[in-house]
Amino acid sequence: MKPVLFVTALLALTACDAGAADRSRSVQGADARAAEAPHAPALISAGDALPVEADITQDLQSSASVVRVDHLTNQGLQPTVKLFGTAGGDPAMNGLYTYVAAFAGAAEGWRVFQVGDFVDYRVLADAPGRIDLEVTESVLNPATDEISSRTRRVIVSWTPAGPDGAPQTISVAPAR
Repeated sequence: MKPVLFVTALLALTACDAGAADRSRSVQGADARAAEAPHAPALISAGDALPVEADITQDLQSSASVVRVDHLTNQGLQPTVKLFGTAGGDPAMNGLYTYVAAFAGAAEGWRVFQVGDFVDYRVLADAPGRIDLEVTESVLNPATDEISSRTRRVIVSWTPAGPDGAPQTISVAPAR
């Protein structure tokens, strides 16, 4: 019953999420490219369909919230590093929870650090121990209760630690 309530609440929040359209821009380019691709003829069934039930593993609930993944390929000998965003947050403000994840080995898995809560982000550059981002975010003016949008830049950085190279902490600094 709880998963049904969760999904219902998530759909209700998404329906009134003003930032959802902004976040979908990153997917629109992929949709346009897919529309331009030649279409193969529809497949024809060659046997009986096998039923597949929903997987109710709890970890998959949070995995299903992931709406964007950027694999960072310029990290050199660093651990595997990726930037990803999950849907959530205030439906009127931002809602793309943005994280950096570094693989710390099979025993520990991923070390995950939240970078921020934005409408969207764009990777400007990445190098070992560093990611330069341009972020778009909603901002509330407390005097007028008006929501506006701003774009700013940040530098996400870290120092490799231990034999796996995965950082213990990261830093997020404003940039120009």
